Amino acid sequence: MQPTSEVVTARPAPALAGFVDHYLGYRQAGYPPGLHRGLPSRHLTFIVAIGRRIEVVAQADPGQRPGAYGCVLGGLQAGPATIRHDGTQEGVAIALTPLGCRTLFAVPAGELWSLSLELADVAGPLGERLWIELQTVPDWPGRFATVDRVLRELADHERRVTPELAWAWRSVVRGQAPIGTLAADIGWSRQHLTRKFTGEFGLGPKLAGRIARFERARRMIEQVPSHISLAQVAAACGYYDQAHLNRDFAELAGCAPTTLLDTEIPSVQDGTAPLA
Repeated sequence: MQPTSEVVTARPAPALAGFVDHYLGYRQAGYPPGLHRGLPSRHLTFIVAIGRRIEVVAQADPGQRPGAYGCVLGGLQAGPATIRHDGTQEGVAIALTPLGCRTLFAVPAGELWSLSLELADVAGPLGERLWIELQTVPDWPGRFATVDRVLRELADHERRVTPELAWAWRSVVRGQAPIGTLAADIGWSRQHLTRKFTGEFGLGPKLAGRIARFERARRMIEQVPSHISLAQVAAACGYYDQAHLNRDFAELAGCAPTTLLDTEIPSVQDGTAPLA
């Protein structure tokens, strides 16, 4: 059987803007069974499986046991998780920002740091309903509309990250200014910003910036022509040099950039969705 891969993206309903960047539907079949890396990202892990459950055989937090999830919700992380697949995968990935975690689930993203949970354990019956309903919707527009409807029901717009931290998060992941400058612009000390930022999101501003830079580099490596060198990617993404890029990949992805390209099947982290 010839491997096939389908990826479809969509924007969420306007009421969810700022909390969810995009939806990504994926369907893959005919690949050899194997393992896939779940990588650090500026988004939380939020994936609704259609059919086979998502089998995490090694969590980002080594202290957490492996698990299988129908609808997985995971916090930000600084290392890879390992997912077993049988060559066939289908589902909807929801690019949930840390700013949306409070609004949808009444908890700060920091409480989910490096964890994987079944959505129903956080969101209750609506989380279970989302998974059940998506099993019977046959087309991508209908699936995205279902996700929109359930997330709008979950959302309480009175639960929001403070404006100062929301602005700091967006600035950090866009690489717009040093931490000291951001703190001064808010009117906080650098230490106070780091403490509040870590409490809300689970990681400090410096690590958040590293993860965002890593994600930009990973996406660029996957999408640019082969004649573009890793050194050029490193320079474009703000690394000192290629060795600096390689060190970040070794720590955050658990392998070198070329190894990641050579060993991964197309994943829900690839796709065509923009780096919003």
